[in-house]
Amino acid sequence: MKKFKHGKTEYTYSLDKQKRKTFALTIHPNQSILLKTPETASAKDINNFLKKKSLWIDRQIDFFKQFKTAPQSKEYVSGEKFLYLGRRYMLKIVRGKNESVLLKSGRILVTTEKELRDTTHNKKLLDNWFLGRAESIFRERFEKMLEKFDYDFTPELAIRKMSKRWGSYHSKGKVLLNPILIHAPKRSIDYVVTHELCHAKHQNHSSDYYQFLKSKFPKWEIEKQKLEVLIFNDF
Repeated sequence: MKKFKHGKTEYTYSLDKQKRKTFALTIHPNQSILLKTPETASAKDINNFLKKKSLWIDRQIDFFKQFKTAPQSKEYVSGEKFLYLGRRYMLKIVRGKNESVLLKSGRILVTTEKELRDTTHNKKLLDNWFLGRAESIFRERFEKMLEKFDYDFTPELAIRKMSKRWGSYHSKGKVLLNPILIHAPKRSIDYVVTHELCHAKHQNHSSDYYQFLKSKFPKWEIEKQKLEVLIFNDF
């Protein structure tokens, strides 16, 4: 870990020297700082870069401090709120003979044959609904984003739970998306799909890769940040 002092504030950051041409600075939701630099970057080069970015670092740190409170575990009872495509919906559980989950009057309405406070069953019904919506929405966004590329093959799409990734690209031409993305806005889903489709051309995160990503999805950093806040604050 390295240290950088800006005014009266001292920041600790991780330094990762790579075979790259540019500097890349990332502030994570837990307020940790990662700086990627070319292998040839000197201590003076690094210090000058951080000085230029000091105000931006302050703004990012202040932004993420808003989300410092750890999320509470869900109980899957009426009154709780759940994210769906970037919008919060209140959950309402009712008894009925035909079990279902649907959006109605700005709420997620769950009809169950079990007891209203059978949280295990409520969770199962809701999880299955989210997964079904993910299969439909992800396919829609995948096909839309694929129109931006002129690959001579058609990548496949699959959904897979991943603990630390929103998506992944397999060299055999398969894009994997984390079902948790169904809670994010469609534009954020579009970003992840585009991010993975770009890996069909560039397998790593080189400067060429990021230039290609920017050409396909300008201002992608904004959506990346939204996702980091979403995952950090709600899950």
